[in-house]
Amino acid sequence: MEAIRPIRRDVPYAAKTKRRLSAGMVLLYIFLIGFAIICIIPFYLMLIYSSHSNADIASSFIFLPGKDLWANYSNMAAKINIWRGFMNSFFIAGSTTVLSLYIGALTAYGFAKFRFKGNKQLFFALLATMMVPGQLALIGVYRLFSTFGLLDSYAAIILPAAANAFNVFFIKQFIDGSIPDEIIESSRVDGAGEFRTFNQIILPILGPAVSALGIFTFIGSWNNFLGPLVLFFSQSKYPLPVLVALVQGYYGMDYGLLYLGVAISIVPIIIVFAVFSKQIIGSVAIGAVKG
Repeated sequence: MEAIRPIRRDVPYAAKTKRRLSAGMVLLYIFLIGFAIICIIPFYLMLIYSSHSNADIASSFIFLPGKDLWANYSNMAAKINIWRGFMNSFFIAGSTTVLSLYIGALTAYGFAKFRFKGNKQLFFALLATMMVPGQLALIGVYRLFSTFGLLDSYAAIILPAAANAFNVFFIKQFIDGSIPDEIIESSRVDGAGEFRTFNQIILPILGPAVSALGIFTFIGSWNNFLGPLVLFFSQSKYPLPVLVALVQGYYGMDYGLLYLGVAISIVPIIIVFAVFSKQIIGSVAIGAVKG
């Protein structure tokens, strides 16, 4: 009996298909490179303009570095304490991130693993707060901290930001899909308390979700502008976004100063995205985990 031979494609057709795919990949790469260049150009111009004087920036389009970088920095340092604002932003963003992640994880653990009356209703009410713009809540926060005498203090910014409903929702989804009840029951049988179970068993398992959320929480707190502007009165407590706005508002429109201040303020954000890009991409899949 003659064996069935596989059908062979015509060699010229296969070569033509290969060439067609190669041409499509070339077009795709050209599109992606062009898109990347379009995204990079604003950052490049920001760095270039920060090295030019205000007169040069206002008079013509510049695409090459200038010689006024140190002059712009000296002028800015004489008007505002940019590094004090840098430290303020780092302290506020770091404290907000740590506190928000821990409280969010603890709250999500309670909603996910403790059964009590009104659990679902309370969780839905928490999610409903995500639909309220933060600008509307700022009025109530101002009155509340004014009553307690905490205005113009770091607590006025850190404490409200620590209560993040999205962090609770995100971490709860991760707990529901990846932490079985048997782990918690085993720790209780061994005599561990609830806080010890959470801190030593649950929290390490939540590492991927907490890491991904920490990146976004830090960046959001670093870029916070309206909250510090309303709740702080002392310039020594202002973070970088507010100080950069002061350069534009109080001291006239000096474009060289403005571009330099913005460049200094976004350097930490660029570093965070460059270092933790894998965690940022992986966080998209973490929130979709289901049991």
